[in-house]
Amino acid sequence: MLAVRLICVGKLGERFWAEAVREYEKRLSAYCRLEIVELPEQRLPQSPSAGEIAQAIEKEAALIEDRLPAGATVVALCVEGKLFSSEELAGYLERLTVSGTSRLCLLIGGSHGLAERVKRRAALRLSMSAMTFPHHLARVMVLEQLYRALNIAAGGKYHK
Repeated sequence: MLAVRLICVGKLGERFWAEAVREYEKRLSAYCRLEIVELPEQRLPQSPSAGEIAQAIEKEAALIEDRLPAGATVVALCVEGKLFSSEELAGYLERLTVSGTSRLCLLIGGSHGLAERVKRRAALRLSMSAMTFPHHLARVMVLEQLYRALNIAAGGKYHK
């Protein structure tokens, strides 16, 4: 069974986000072993400078790198990434598992994104949209799409 680690910068604030995440954790348990790792988002002043943002992103990058599982295929969620349909994501995951991949690590950055050095480590830069979403919603969206893709790959009916 595929082991999936979702590394997220930032904590879920509102209860409804946590409830949505729990629902997809439950659904995904039939398809993978899911682990969600929450890392603290670096605090910034109200109007941070570009240098302060860059420094915060680099600190977050170090925390992310410490939690990357050895031998895992890394997928970085970022706006400049590739756009996949749900079926294309299912195909990508199927190709990974057929090629012997047993560990997948998905990365969601904080409000200022991921450091370039973290993105370079990714086998795939994946975009869910050209639009910007709060990282809380992105977490729910990526879990839903992961569930949908694994369900498609298993021949399930959720996607229909």
